[in-house]
Amino acid sequence: MQSFNHDGCDLSFIDEGQGVPILLIHGFASTHYVNWVAPGWVKTLRDAGFRVIALDNRGHGRSTKSHDKKDYTPQKMASDAAALLDHLGIAKAHVMGYSMGARISAFLALAHPEKVATLILGGLGLGMIEGVGEWDEIAEALLASDPETILSERGQMFRKFADQTKSDRKALAACIATSRTLLTAQDAGRITAPTLVAVGTRDDIAGSPEGLADLLPNGAAFAIERRDHMLAVGDRTFKARVLAFLEEHPLDRT
Repeated sequence: MQSFNHDGCDLSFIDEGQGVPILLIHGFASTHYVNWVAPGWVKTLRDAGFRVIALDNRGHGRSTKSHDKKDYTPQKMASDAAALLDHLGIAKAHVMGYSMGARISAFLALAHPEKVATLILGGLGLGMIEGVGEWDEIAEALLASDPETILSERGQMFRKFADQTKSDRKALAACIATSRTLLTAQDAGRITAPTLVAVGTRDDIAGSPEGLADLLPNGAAFAIERRDHMLAVGDRTFKARVLAFLEEHPLDRT
């Protein structure tokens, strides 16, 4: 991996392939590898002729892990993504995010619309506007000294995921505290880039993809059939729809 420094953080990233750039932004407690390499996204996009860039968000993977809550607003993480594009000399790219990465991507599109050719928002629908339920229990689960004491099913799921990815759980607890800033419906109306919103039909976290797509000036929804929040990521129908969407909206026409 390569790295660069922005806002006091060393941020690690990969940059593979040739062609039109696409920036991938992973979800909470994940990494570029878990979210994008292992499920086959990097290979799929590279084989389709894209230059694939994917970073480890601050607090995750090989990037700097602060335990300070104020370092994890979606605005700050979106600024990391923008800085990475600047670091690579990329003026405009397709942008794809999953779950927390979808929220970061939306904030990137709001702050730097000139950098975003298209948006692909996976694993987060209307929850981006209305919220995605109680998440304090996840922070508590991450900080629990004994995972056997975690009673929340969602807390157990994210604690297990964090342990599997060998994450810094204190950094993740700080991240979950401040990374959930909601967009307003008015904010969504200002995102003019063509946007695909894709959510699993068994996802009980994300909220309706149609509900969010309807608020976007150029939004389209896609249901990832029979997939929950975790399993939707690598779904082959999701990959096929994304490739078709990118073909429908080539960067040089946006």
